Amino acid sequence: MVSLTLSISQDLKNDMDRFPEMNWSQVARKAIIDKVDILKNLDKLAEKSNISEKDAINLGRMLKRSAAKKNNNYKK
Repeated sequence: MVSLTLSISQDLKNDMDRFPEMNWSQVARKAIIDKVDILKNLDKLAEKSNISEKDAINLGRMLKRSAAKKNNNYKK
C-alpha cells in the first residue's frame, strides 16, 4: 500500500482530536474512493456526450447562476 500525507489546519486537527475513536485514515480513504468513483462515472457520461466543451462551460455557468439566485447570492 502507498502512503499519502495530508496537510490540515490546526483547527481541524483539534476538532479531530475530540474524536479519538475515529480511524481518520479510513475516513480519508473512503472519501477519496467515493470521489474517484464519482469522477469515473462522470468520465463515462462525458464519453457518451455530444456536448462541446464550450457548451458544457456555459451550462455550468447557467447552473451556478441559478443556484446562486436560489440562495440569494446572485451578483450580476
